[in-house]
Amino acid sequence: MKVTLKVTLQFLVAAGAALTVALGAPLATTVLGLIAFGVLHNVLELRYVTGRFAPVLNGRFLAVLLGLITAIVLCRLAAIVVGQPARTAEILIGYAVLAAGCAHALRGWLLGLSGAVLAVAGAVSLTWPAYHFVVLAHLHNVVPLFFLWEWAATLPPATRRWFRGVQVGWVLVLPSLLLYGVADAALRDVSASAVASFAGDPAKIVALSAPPGADTVIGARFLVVFAFLQTMHYFVWVWFLPRHAPDAARAFERRVPWLRGPRAWALGAGLGGVLAMLFAVDYASGRAMYAAFASYHAYLEFPVLLALLLGADAARSQLVFRETGPGSQEAAAMSTVTREH
Repeated sequence: MKVTLKVTLQFLVAAGAALTVALGAPLATTVLGLIAFGVLHNVLELRYVTGRFAPVLNGRFLAVLLGLITAIVLCRLAAIVVGQPARTAEILIGYAVLAAGCAHALRGWLLGLSGAVLAVAGAVSLTWPAYHFVVLAHLHNVVPLFFLWEWAATLPPATRRWFRGVQVGWVLVLPSLLLYGVADAALRDVSASAVASFAGDPAKIVALSAPPGADTVIGARFLVVFAFLQTMHYFVWVWFLPRHAPDAARAFERRVPWLRGPRAWALGAGLGGVLAMLFAVDYASGRAMYAAFASYHAYLEFPVLLALLLGADAARSQLVFRETGPGSQEAAAMSTVTREH
């Protein structure tokens, strides 16, 4: 019990620290956080997702997803030159990724209904593409809620409720309060940030996380929310899950034995160091390159979420068994299909 309460406390401390830096220096938190942890968290998230959900992400389904996401990578690279046409293509392929996930997880009338929902959502995204990418940016930072919710399934009931409540608090409640304006008095002028000297026009960075045409105050609120959630996102993938979900890492290592142990960390740190040099020389180009290759971790998680949320027992029964209990070496001795959700 003490171990699991300590796990929950980690999130309270991390959320407090993330909120402090996001309010005090939102632009610097966003820019420097991306440079420091962006690539590393890509590698570690892919390790967790492809390990924890290995039976789902395999065979022809995985090949289809990798093919579609590689096309998205090419679209993002092409967007550097051709602009909106490539972004439109990314939207279409992104919905194809979701459609593939639905086709894998659903059958019968639910599959038909999901197709209709995706068609309507796709039409909305194509009509307002700028909003599509802002929503996508924030949605990616919200995704850890679902993985942490699933991870907590083997915690004792009382601790599980407390843990999940804390996750809902920092992922949904606190950002909602920030957008409502409860912390406006603590907002800083983002244009005065020192990182603007090499990261470029602050307005362009704000535009990546704020609705098109947002005024200065609304833009600052969205930037703070993005900086906060991005920091917590890195905490989840770089600190928490590598330490408290070792079974996922072991499952990944069985699939990719040449990335055992510290090699995944070394790969993430090495690639991150190379990209950091590009960031330092030309931040805009570095971010464009990062965004392109980050497509793999950003889009691969959505089909897994669809399997978790829509696939019911048929999908959940395919998940990797927990080999250890949270924060201990005790055998969990149960699969996802028998755990309470």
